[in-house]
Amino acid sequence: MHASGRFEVKMVTQPLSHVETASTLMRKSLDKTFTGDLEGTSRGEFVAAGTAVKGSAGYVALEVITGALHGRTGTFAMQHNGTMNRGAASLSVTVVPDSGTGELAGISGQLDIIITDGKHFYEFEYSISEEPQP
Repeated sequence: MHASGRFEVKMVTQPLSHVETASTLMRKSLDKTFTGDLEGTSRGEFVAAGTAVKGSAGYVALEVITGALHGRTGTFAMQHNGTMNRGAASLSVTVVPDSGTGELAGISGQLDIIITDGKHFYEFEYSISEEPQP
């Protein structure tokens, strides 16, 4: 199935602990509001590492989305893995296996983030298994 829409994101810098190289690492909390085929909110954590080379960095994030996807309600977790290699971007945002609850139990899929003129959009290819969940 396919879902699309927009989202707003608020990121707040959080202090790092137990990190000696804090000048290259950054941690932020994520709060998102989704509209479109996915109506809901998410909360998560974002950690990024910068380098001395312009345009090179990496980030990982986890978020839990609560809401309705094409009218089916529940929650599910998403895992982000992103890199910039001298300006060339690579991003994977994947549903954490077996993280779906409620009517979203059995969800799997990949989400693409598109940023146009400072606005955030998503394209989400997903499926929901009808097999009984443990």
